[in-house]
Amino acid sequence: MVSDPPLPAAGGERPDAGSRRISEATVVRLPVYERILAELERSGTTTVSSEQLASRAGVNAAKVRKDLSLLGSFGTRGTGYDVSFLLAQIGRALGVGRDWPVVVVGIGNLGRALVNSEGFSSRGFRVAALFDVDPAVVGQRVGPVTVRHVDQLPSLAGPDRPAIGVVATPAAAAQEVADDLVSIGVTSILNFAPRVLHVPADVLLRYVDLSIELQVLTFYQSRRDPVGDGEVAALRSVGLSREPGTG
Repeated sequence: MVSDPPLPAAGGERPDAGSRRISEATVVRLPVYERILAELERSGTTTVSSEQLASRAGVNAAKVRKDLSLLGSFGTRGTGYDVSFLLAQIGRALGVGRDWPVVVVGIGNLGRALVNSEGFSSRGFRVAALFDVDPAVVGQRVGPVTVRHVDQLPSLAGPDRPAIGVVATPAAAAQEVADDLVSIGVTSILNFAPRVLHVPADVLLRYVDLSIELQVLTFYQSRRDPVGDGEVAALRSVGLSREPGTG
């Protein structure tokens, strides 16, 4: 049996949460834990040990316990974690349930797929605005939103601007779009374009590039080397990432 930290009263605040520095590697694993816990909850499972959670996540149990300890003490010694309570705490840390308005620039096949993805609405991501330059696309409705010309992007500036900008354009246009998003005050950008972008140090920037992910896999495949726990977690992360202030 596991030896996890005591479980606080339901709804209790996590201790010193605001002062704890949570690494990006841990943040990347939290949605994985959340997805596993959601599956366990749907199956009727009420408790899970750190070993069981670790096995499903592809990491070791010590890493699971360390990751979760950064959010608070949620385990019960000898029995592990209450699935529903832990799921709620991770969801709170990830901002699940809050309204996250998103603007998507580039409404080709990829952009449309993103907008229509169930993952957007189910995690609180609300598509607030869509932009493109193609006259054949501008004016179309994708889901509940009408596509506007990218020249109208500055109209989103102000206190009600989107929280997150998604770049789904061809590579040649990606930097200009990122600049436009920054200019209206967007401070979190998810880039699907196959291009390295340059943004101010206070802007959170993440990349999703399938070609890079495939190259990472072929690197290991060509060598057939065993992959350690840390590398497995890295392989399961989505693309490259850059934290604020890293250039």
